Amino acid sequence: MSPPFTIEAFLDVFAAYNAAIWPLQIVAYGLGAVAVAALFTPSRRVTQLALVSMAILLAFTGIGYHLLSFARINPIAPVFAGAFVLQAVLFVTSALRPGDLRLRLGRDLRSGTGLLAILYAVAIYPLVGIWAGHGMMAGPMFGVAPCPLTIFTIGMLLMAQGTWVIWQSVIPFLWSLIGLAAAIQLGIPEDLMMPAVGMILVGTLGTQAWRRRGSRRGPAAGHS
Repeated sequence: MSPPFTIEAFLDVFAAYNAAIWPLQIVAYGLGAVAVAALFTPSRRVTQLALVSMAILLAFTGIGYHLLSFARINPIAPVFAGAFVLQAVLFVTSALRPGDLRLRLGRDLRSGTGLLAILYAVAIYPLVGIWAGHGMMAGPMFGVAPCPLTIFTIGMLLMAQGTWVIWQSVIPFLWSLIGLAAAIQLGIPEDLMMPAVGMILVGTLGTQAWRRRGSRRGPAAGHS
């Protein structure tokens, strides 16, 4: 199914949106830096601050972009806004409940992939957009647009632990699939990384759950 708008209308919305909220894009990079700092500072307070920072970015994108800007050309945009605000609420909830979600930078493939996703979202994504001819201020920008923010969120979740990681990953993964359709139909090459990291996140969580299940069954089998 084709989207109910053209690529020209899509980019026009971003150009108007970016101009209207400037210089909040700089603030968004600051909040992203706060979130990344939590990976290098094993403190509960810093983790709480990181989760709240991410929640602010998600809520702003949901309301500012989806509801107040994108809805002008896409009737489903209010649903997307609700999903991003819900994700923000989930992060705030985890910030208020110790142990629900912990951020940890490890020396493993999972953490390396997470860091790569974060680097892509904040630095490489806009460069690909410029290469594709969208320009810096006429396309999705980090922290205030859904797709680069989703890539960043998935990168953070790849380095998260706790009982809520799976539930926190549902909306970002679903959006990564929606973004794939838009990337193909509208020709947004910078979004093609999003489904890739989304699948890596799901595969990582699935493997982790399988190993935990096996470790629980192992001792039980030994006592049979």
